[in-house]
Amino acid sequence: MPEFRTSPGTRDILPPESARWRALQEVFAGVVEAAGFGLVIPPMFEDLGVFLRLGETTEVVTKEMYDFHDKGGRHVALRPEQTASVCRAFVEHRPTPPWKVWYAGPNFRYEKPQQGRFRQFDQVGVEAIGVADPHLDAEVVALAWRFYAALGLRQVRLAINSLGDEGDRARYVDALRGHLEARAERLSPEGRATLARNPLRVLDSKREDDAEALVDAPRMRDHLGADARAHFDAVRAALDALEVPYETDDRLVRGLDYYRRTTFEFASTALTTAHTAIGGGGRYDGLVEALGGPPTSGIGFALGVDRTLLACDAEGAFAAPSGAVAVFVVDSTDGSHAHRLCHALRAVGVRADRAYDARSMKAQMKLADRSGASVALIVGSEEAAAGTVVVRPMRGGEQRAVPAGEAVPAALAAVRGARGGPQPATGS
Repeated sequence: MPEFRTSPGTRDILPPESARWRALQEVFAGVVEAAGFGLVIPPMFEDLGVFLRLGETTEVVTKEMYDFHDKGGRHVALRPEQTASVCRAFVEHRPTPPWKVWYAGPNFRYEKPQQGRFRQFDQVGVEAIGVADPHLDAEVVALAWRFYAALGLRQVRLAINSLGDEGDRARYVDALRGHLEARAERLSPEGRATLARNPLRVLDSKREDDAEALVDAPRMRDHLGADARAHFDAVRAALDALEVPYETDDRLVRGLDYYRRTTFEFASTALTTAHTAIGGGGRYDGLVEALGGPPTSGIGFALGVDRTLLACDAEGAFAAPSGAVAVFVVDSTDGSHAHRLCHALRAVGVRADRAYDARSMKAQMKLADRSGASVALIVGSEEAAAGTVVVRPMRGGEQRAVPAGEAVPAALAAVRGARGGPQPATGS
């Protein structure tokens, strides 16, 4: 056993899975940048006060944050999510609204590790700050929907709800609390503890006892004010216009206290685990103000990379991209020919590799086969003396010797041929 291992709730992501993560981020960037979102990279840790604005009743704040005092005596926390950091950046730098940004990277929460849930976990997401237009809500939701479609996911369910404005939410919480307190004896012990902290969170419970207590519970839609109701109606109409399928879920709430009005969640119907949510978000019109900025609208989402890839696995979608090189150079002389040829191939955009440590021709050919390369360039003592290089297709076809100066274009032609027709010169 090794002396040191990864900490609980963390893991190493190795090739080829790591290439799949990068490819997912590239797909996401393509989808959201087409809508005018630019990349923002917030710090991994912030002053603790930034994340306390998430809500004093949320478990993220009360139980899950990694917070500590640094060597300067500052009380800081590793980011448990990135929306608060992005809003802090908006307050600090005051970009011209609407500020449309996307992010990707790790967050940290001290929670029980389980399938698809880690203490260090990656998300991709967007934030759009400074606009209250319901069309923007629909645009943001549609971007996530299109991203999942771009990955090849087809078994995704979108649920939406409105949490109303601050007064609407407060009235609903009072009504829900009264309903649940009258049935407190039916709640699970965990449900009673959640009721004392935040009645809205009981709506998230999957426990049978809590489900029974929630029968005929008040609905948020019946407590919406006129403005919030009109906004939600407009969001749904805009989603209908974009032909994004959804269902309205009266019990949908989000885990953080800053959400207002539109809230939404994506779940994979292909997953059979207890937790099928793969992403979600909503509107947070009071968060910028809570962080010291002016009253400012905002909406965004965060999508879990681990859960999304589990959904891809369940549907057989979005496999890891091939990490194979295109050309493997075999050099049984002194290695200098492989050194020069690999450099020349890489300079024109071809993925190329070689063996080291003066291995035998037989050992190097085994490595060439294992590399997945479609073409091998071979230089033995005879080729070195004659100033030639052998071009050998690795999956069938005739090998031929070419002058050393023509090895790179000959390899390119052989790679294109192995791939079944004309290919870009950068066919890596």
